[in-house]
Amino acid sequence: MQTASARRAPRAAAAPKRPRGRPRKTVDERDDGNRRRALLRGAARLFRRKGFDGTSTRDIAAAAGMQSGSPFYHFKSKQALLFAVMEEGMRHAVERQRQAIAAAGMDALRPAEQLRLLVRHHFEVLLGTGSDFIPVMLYEARSISPRQRASLTSLRGDYEGVWMPVLQALHDAGRLKADVKLARLMIFGALNWSVQWFDRRKEASLDDLTSAALALFIGERA
Repeated sequence: MQTASARRAPRAAAAPKRPRGRPRKTVDERDDGNRRRALLRGAARLFRRKGFDGTSTRDIAAAAGMQSGSPFYHFKSKQALLFAVMEEGMRHAVERQRQAIAAAGMDALRPAEQLRLLVRHHFEVLLGTGSDFIPVMLYEARSISPRQRASLTSLRGDYEGVWMPVLQALHDAGRLKADVKLARLMIFGALNWSVQWFDRRKEASLDDLTSAALALFIGERA
């Protein structure tokens, strides 16, 4: 004769609780962002030094410590990677400029000081640490599509638009003699060309370049 406890049906094992929210990412998935950034940095450096046509996806993968086909997991083509480099550089430049303006309290500065702040920041974007992105955008634009160029033009408008009120104030004060729109184009042309000749090993610093630019554009002494 079975006891009462023996007659009871055995309880089914409790099902494991399912975690709430989104499933946890695997180690590889968590590393995707880091790998993408490594690809962008490596590609920017190579595109700047060897040019878009002279850089292979094998070169880019090696620079990022990946196998030769791995870049296509993140970007469908080398051109897509080129555009991503340009877009990343421009977005970063816009954000860094915003931060520099906020940190300096630019609205409280006189126009000449505002221009000095903007020029100094622009030299940092062009020539400072991790400065491969913007030069690639400046000199490889022919290698991307018209639609991609239009997208970058919008970002450049956000970046350069901050300069226009400053240049206009200097013009109104008689410090900037040229037409403001033409002056903006010529100023950026002069500053951007520095990526072709500036050498960090020489004696000139970014502050020296900034002072020289202000003296040239508006006759402002250091």
